[in-house]
Amino acid sequence: MNMLQDDKPKEECGLFGIYAPEQEVARLTYYGLYALQHRGQESAGIAVSDGRKIQHYKGMGLVTEVFSDDTIVGLQGKMAMGHVRYSTTGSSLLTNAQPLVVYFQKGMMSLAHNGNLTNAGELREELGGHGTVFQTTIDSEVILNMIARYRRYNLEDAVIKTMIDLKGSYALLIMAEDKIIGVRDPYGVRPLCIGRIGERFCLASESCALDTIGAEFVRDVEPGEVVTIDEQGLHSRQGLPRAKMAFCSFEYIYFARPDSTMDNLNVWEARHQMGVALAKECPIDADVILAVPDSGTPSAIGYAHAMGIPFEEGLLKNRYVGRTFIQPTQEMREVAVRIKLNANSRVIKGRRVVMIDDSIVRGTTSSKLVEMVRNCGAKEVHLLISSPPVCYSCYYGIDTAEREKLVANKMNTEEIRKFVGADTLHYLSEEGLKRALDGNQVCLACFNGDYPIEIPQKFNKQDLEC
Repeated sequence: MNMLQDDKPKEECGLFGIYAPEQEVARLTYYGLYALQHRGQESAGIAVSDGRKIQHYKGMGLVTEVFSDDTIVGLQGKMAMGHVRYSTTGSSLLTNAQPLVVYFQKGMMSLAHNGNLTNAGELREELGGHGTVFQTTIDSEVILNMIARYRRYNLEDAVIKTMIDLKGSYALLIMAEDKIIGVRDPYGVRPLCIGRIGERFCLASESCALDTIGAEFVRDVEPGEVVTIDEQGLHSRQGLPRAKMAFCSFEYIYFARPDSTMDNLNVWEARHQMGVALAKECPIDADVILAVPDSGTPSAIGYAHAMGIPFEEGLLKNRYVGRTFIQPTQEMREVAVRIKLNANSRVIKGRRVVMIDDSIVRGTTSSKLVEMVRNCGAKEVHLLISSPPVCYSCYYGIDTAEREKLVANKMNTEEIRKFVGADTLHYLSEEGLKRALDGNQVCLACFNGDYPIEIPQKFNKQDLEC
């Protein structure tokens, strides 16, 4: 288990799809998934269509571990789609890896999903009552079977009829033999954007994947929109009316790569402005500003600029380490943290330090980092967080801890400050976060419990597996 990331929410999936008969579509999809690796490290898969049939390959692990050059060469076609996945505990199984590929009456179909359905259990029970057999434990298969049930219509109509039945968050890629369809839920919770490469089009969870393959960013898929890419180009329909926008705020805070632009807002700029907002809310007379890398870095730079205090790399991340596993002894748990991050005493010793991180979930890693900085001789350690306290669980595609395990649900800010051992602890206010996001409408449910999409009273966490 990744000790450094154990105190962070976890994203579920990354999607990439392309229609480009003149190109090596599997290889471009591989590079697209490589750029989206931060969105999921449990499994990776690619499906390709040559216009007559769909073939696919998937496996457990990172993109570079799953695919070899021979594998990519063997995936020939006109179009391709791929998926990287992070799973919840107990669900890290090859059968749950995506894309899912099925045969049905009208041919073949492949699906990849980012998000979570809040009514997956209800739909699974309904489908099971009609004789549907499931091969996985994920809600993505529920969506696939719903589309297949409506497949007497054309594929776009079948997708739209399925959208009517779905509750929750979803960005989808669906591929038939002759087209790729991209879908975003009516609230726009999960990201999906459109790119152009030459005269052809592609779809990706983040614009950084488009940059990687040399594609031009066109626009984001609109909430409730259904876009089709085929031989004729790009076509669009409004599948469901657009609801009040509720894009996941944690994409800006933590998940997305800083070089991505989402819903017309650059992620690096948003994080930088979070740091500026922190400087307005909590100015501290310090000697040096540090970031908990990497997502805390733009906010730390923004704070440093606003305060006129030097920003320095006092915490260094080992970028070449794979997974580590938590050991049963306290000594080994501390080693696991130091493998991921180490403090530079040359920067820290004898100085008043402001350390900026993006969030605190359980508080365990924060306490270790504060202790690490103190052990390097810091006079003071002030911990500033570029988001509000995480008090509620997410049901829309982020694997947060159960609510009772969230430190901000159990303690107030002063109690958390004592727990992590900082001289100061300040969370960015909701108002400060909104200002940093330049008026973009986002979901703040994990901070304030105001869920934009209905959550069933009898909620089973196992129904929320992407």
